[in-house]
Amino acid sequence: MSFLTLESLSKHFGDFVAVRDMSLSVERGEFISLLGPSGCGKTTTLQMIAGLLQPTAGKITLDGVDITSTPPNKRGLGIVFQSYALFPHMSATDNVAFGLEMRGVGKSARFERARSALEQVKLGQFADRFPRDMSGGQRQRVALARALVIEPPVLLLDEPLSNLDAKLREEMRIELRLLQQEIGVTTILVTHDQEEALSMSDRIVVMQSGDVSQIAAPLDLYERPKNTFVSDFVGKTNLIRGQITGQNEVMIDGTPVKVNTGSRRPGSRVHVSIRPEKFHMSGDNTGHEVRVEAAIFLGASWLYRVNGAMGELFVTQPNTGAAGYSKGDIAWLDWDADAVTLFEEAAQ
Repeated sequence: MSFLTLESLSKHFGDFVAVRDMSLSVERGEFISLLGPSGCGKTTTLQMIAGLLQPTAGKITLDGVDITSTPPNKRGLGIVFQSYALFPHMSATDNVAFGLEMRGVGKSARFERARSALEQVKLGQFADRFPRDMSGGQRQRVALARALVIEPPVLLLDEPLSNLDAKLREEMRIELRLLQQEIGVTTILVTHDQEEALSMSDRIVVMQSGDVSQIAAPLDLYERPKNTFVSDFVGKTNLIRGQITGQNEVMIDGTPVKVNTGSRRPGSRVHVSIRPEKFHMSGDNTGHEVRVEAAIFLGASWLYRVNGAMGELFVTQPNTGAAGYSKGDIAWLDWDADAVTLFEEAAQ
């Protein structure tokens, strides 16, 4: 039996359906991300798990117990919000100990556990510091320690890294994931950041307009998206319309392109999805000729916008230390047939 189960969960606000018939089984210790654009239903789902919203229909089970109607304060879940919600007049230790005080834990025991939780998130030396005297990353860790100190069966994270700068956000992804694996706490993360979801999760739930589009491990989701929405939302891709003209061949604007057509029949109209990094870009006159329209150096890689017979494409190539292509250069693109994903044109 799964540790946390959402069974046909729905939430309506009047005529608006925020979440529609969602089912999900989460194993003990698993890290799950709810990923999608604003308004897709991911935060509503998290709030129903937390007990902050009552489902319109469906059931939530935790460790074999139906908690659908259990009040939030009786569920014992740890929650970290986007705003951190720390008490400004309390030190880090007092903030972390507050939840234990509400649970009737004695003063000596709660402060010992609070300081231990701060050590766990590498903030032991800041135990007496107030939130106003801490950086965004430190405040985020205090909020995390406060959620973990109650030893919750499930940790709920509502975009906890979104207020951090890019470099710190990347560092905190790694630290948070390592901490989660060390503690083994079952974790549900809400995020709109695809890189965050891909780098931290055991599985990702991609949501669109209240529906689940796909549930998969990060690599499977990225390499084998179920539809054009997932392909375009998770990572970057080039989506091009074409028509199958033969075995392993698609015609795009009069240009034959090699793909793996599988069992699809000639004449089928499809969307062709090619990730930017799947292209082989060279100057050796093999493949499809393109002109470089823009070249952006990203440090570890180059990002190019090119144009050719297949239309406008985005291409990324690793930085090998050599000079990259410049605007106006002519280059050639090639790729492996298995690097292309096809979707029926009607698929959404």
